[in-house]
Amino acid sequence: MSMWTTAMAGAAAGLGVAMPLGAVGVLLIQQGMRERRGAVAAAAAVAVVDCAYAAVATALGPLVASALSGVEAWVRLVSAAVLAVIAVRGLLASRRPGPAVASEGEGTGPGTGTGAVRTFTRFAAITLINPTTALYFAALTTAQGATLSTGAAGAVFVGAVFLASFGWQQLLVAASGFAGTRISDTARAWTFRIGYGLVAVYAVRVALPLP
Repeated sequence: MSMWTTAMAGAAAGLGVAMPLGAVGVLLIQQGMRERRGAVAAAAAVAVVDCAYAAVATALGPLVASALSGVEAWVRLVSAAVLAVIAVRGLLASRRPGPAVASEGEGTGPGTGTGAVRTFTRFAAITLINPTTALYFAALTTAQGATLSTGAAGAVFVGAVFLASFGWQQLLVAASGFAGTRISDTARAWTFRIGYGLVAVYAVRVALPLP
């Protein structure tokens, strides 16, 4: 049951970071409208980077929590505050969704970045430079240092993060063929609300019980 709970926590964490449809998600949808194979590779790249960030944060989180032994409750509150800020900023952004950023999609049209490997590399690089992902997992895993202190629990958590992120990115790829020229602002806003809503729930879960 403990491992099942850890797996569910990892899946929720993966969805929380993957569902808000930002620039990378829009580019992924655009890639899916052009070429299925490249889009599948791009979706895998995003999920792999999410998994890598989660793995690093999971490995370091227990060490940080151990170093701060004695003030665990305050560490949890700080981590919860970071997650809450990420959630609030995302939810506020969902109230004023804008069109897909064309400039960020430059160089991704037909004839550029040909080949699944090249597409994978490009999307991995785009996802890797997103600091919010790193901050998100750092705050989350530091607050749960004791829970993820064993190798098995950490592996289950990271694996669940990957599967949830990979599943969501592949769903975007599958849906992109039916999305027309671009996803609607309303649909994009709801991905923000659901995704960052999960982050907000995590913030509350991390903060309780209060010191």
